[in-house]
Amino acid sequence: MKFLGIEAELKNKPVLDPDFFPLYRWEKAYLEGAKEKIAVAIRRSGGKIAVFDTVIHGTEEMLEADCYYIERNVKFLLWAKGGYEVTVCGNERIYEHIKACYSENGARKFDFKTMGDVYEAPFTVKHATYEEKPEEQDSAQPCGGNFDGCRIGFDAGGSDRKVSAVIDGEVVYSEEVVWFPKTMSDPDYHFNGIVEAFRTAASKMPRVDAIGISSAGIYVDNRTMLASLFLKVSPEDFDKKVKDIYIRAGKEIGDVPLLVANDGDVTALAGAMELNDNAVLGIAMGTSEAGGYVDADGNITGWLNELAFTPIDANPEAMEDEWSGDIGCGVKYFSQDGVIKLAPRAGIILDESLSPAEKLKVVQKEVENGNEKALDIYRSLGTCLGHTLPLYAKTYTIRHLLLLGRVTSGKGGEAFIEACRKVLAEEYPELKINLALPDENSRRVGQSVAAAGLPKA
Repeated sequence: MKFLGIEAELKNKPVLDPDFFPLYRWEKAYLEGAKEKIAVAIRRSGGKIAVFDTVIHGTEEMLEADCYYIERNVKFLLWAKGGYEVTVCGNERIYEHIKACYSENGARKFDFKTMGDVYEAPFTVKHATYEEKPEEQDSAQPCGGNFDGCRIGFDAGGSDRKVSAVIDGEVVYSEEVVWFPKTMSDPDYHFNGIVEAFRTAASKMPRVDAIGISSAGIYVDNRTMLASLFLKVSPEDFDKKVKDIYIRAGKEIGDVPLLVANDGDVTALAGAMELNDNAVLGIAMGTSEAGGYVDADGNITGWLNELAFTPIDANPEAMEDEWSGDIGCGVKYFSQDGVIKLAPRAGIILDESLSPAEKLKVVQKEVENGNEKALDIYRSLGTCLGHTLPLYAKTYTIRHLLLLGRVTSGKGGEAFIEACRKVLAEEYPELKINLALPDENSRRVGQSVAAAGLPKA
């Protein structure tokens, strides 16, 4: 396979996606002979700065490849760690390219707008010399594992909400309630449901010392910045009633410590508790690809971990993500979209009138009926993940990979994991990653219990 003059060969190719060109392998081949120093610094809230220090070729004939290499890494860091200010330290032509891409009308206009909204700051791209590159400023958030006193743990899912009452680490009450947050435009529906869950848990304990919340989306300082749970809420109501919805709901219970974390991070925390170890990357493959991370010290990093938008495939013909307008991003490989994309290549014709979830069920039924071509879909996606994990490992220290979501269920999930392990063993033996699946209890209520331990009382 070849792109921008860079070639690489794979021992293991996805059988139904043979043109998949792992970005990690493209980068590894590209870096051969590169010598010109360059760095990219990305600033986010709280004065945190991520620094990517690398080299490029810096020649006229390699300019397009140089630009591609840096842009893909900017994109990856923005969605893995977050940020609203990018500083290119070094080559001015690379700086001009990144500035043009990440602008109101540039190729990465989605990222430009979204990051500006998330951090409530204008997204900017600046230039500095390599010698002026800033130092990395990063610190994990020491949260989780705090189970002293009487605590509420709440998990806001897209189809049900879960709440647990936890006293000194013992779960005294848990419940799941069906709700429909993604179809409701009235923010009071969401608020009242959250408060009702809080009050139910509070009624099972003599007092409430702390409240921990696991919720899908991006949260900064306990405020909702972007979340599909509130998809139908108008922008005006989102600003007035959703951004501080969990803070307001907590005050209905009392003036107690409260902490909101992305559900992916809390899933990783629950996995770390189950595995009794840290350095856990969690990937949930369902409607999209959700990520979460617990570092080697057992802390949440405060990073975005929105792996759905991170680039993983250097194939210029890779499928486009309809939301972001970019190609080769994780959502089209590690979600139900990935399964649906490959179904026709396996000879499975899906009725276009079906919802994505229903299409996934059709493929899963084919798998259960022994259709080997249907299993090839999962083998192909597992192979893609095997080639992607070394890319993730550039940013994350990973001892355990926790795999969740409906795509990983059943025989298809087993084939997926088997293919992923094969790629790791044969092509990346230096990566010692344990692939793990949570038990059924952890899948259902473990997240709300883990959430209870987020804040210090």
